[in-house]
Amino acid sequence: MEETYLLNVEGVKKKILHGGQGELPKLQDGSKITFHFQTLKDDFERTVIDDSREAGIPMEIIVGKMFKLEIWETLLSSMRAGEVAEFWCDAIHTGMYALVSRGMRRIAEGQDPLEGQKHRCGMGNMFDYHSTGYDDLDELQRTPQPLIFIMELFRVEEPSAYKRDTWAMSKEEKLAAVPVLHSEGNRLVLCKEFGQAAAKYQEAVICLRNLQAKEKPWEDGWLKLESLVTPLVLNYCQCQLELGEYYEVLEHTTELLQKHNADNAKAYFKRAKAHAAVWNEREAREDFLRVAHLDPSMAAAVKKELKQLGERMRKKHVEDRKRYQGLFKLPQGP
Repeated sequence: MEETYLLNVEGVKKKILHGGQGELPKLQDGSKITFHFQTLKDDFERTVIDDSREAGIPMEIIVGKMFKLEIWETLLSSMRAGEVAEFWCDAIHTGMYALVSRGMRRIAEGQDPLEGQKHRCGMGNMFDYHSTGYDDLDELQRTPQPLIFIMELFRVEEPSAYKRDTWAMSKEEKLAAVPVLHSEGNRLVLCKEFGQAAAKYQEAVICLRNLQAKEKPWEDGWLKLESLVTPLVLNYCQCQLELGEYYEVLEHTTELLQKHNADNAKAYFKRAKAHAAVWNEREAREDFLRVAHLDPSMAAAVKKELKQLGERMRKKHVEDRKRYQGLFKLPQGP
């Protein structure tokens, strides 16, 4: 089945290779489109530039999230589920393809697609960096040309029909997701599923950090978000204590305390427990004593922890002494 259509877009022609089913999708901001694609040059050999099937997983884009190659949303909106179509696109639509392809290739190679780029728009980066790192893409970047896209549409999912990645959420969606993730984390802690609980807390923190990036540091909006971050980080640290990831706890609690939580007794308490676990006796004692000073209601818990720390350290000193004595003991003769 091959039918050629002129879409209502200048410089685009469509040929249906295999018909699809159902109605044309109704795309809206946040819809997720899943598809396979192949990119070819418009030359005699129809040279293949990229093929998503080689990576083994289909491509996904979120509508309205400023995907650099805007024409793809237009092409996909003309397809039905299961349809395979070939699109010829003039150079006016393909000028950004080299940058898009570079990012996709780096992701497939397990690299950061933004590594080395300055904080500028895509076109600015194109002028700053004369090479994409791929010879064929450098050629496209120097000389934009018509390209052929062969696409197979699998499905279009509405925003409410799938679990959205944090980056794809709006500000309102991120704020709404945070208490849900917090609650899920608490439930998993009660079930002693500490690894899964930590992941929920971490996801909630990422939502808030993304929102913070759009606020001016230390102003009201930023501080309000930071107040939501702190309990999530502390819950995350508690999970890491249970999992034995003590240096992870030291890193996050120290960061909290150095920012503007210098009087947070819970952060000191968790850091003290992490110090104790890795035999940092002096640091552990200092943090435990600071907890008792900041929050007298925790004095009993601190006393218990200090007693346990003293017993563990004495036991360790005895074991170390025996070990060192054995090291320097001369072997007996026959």
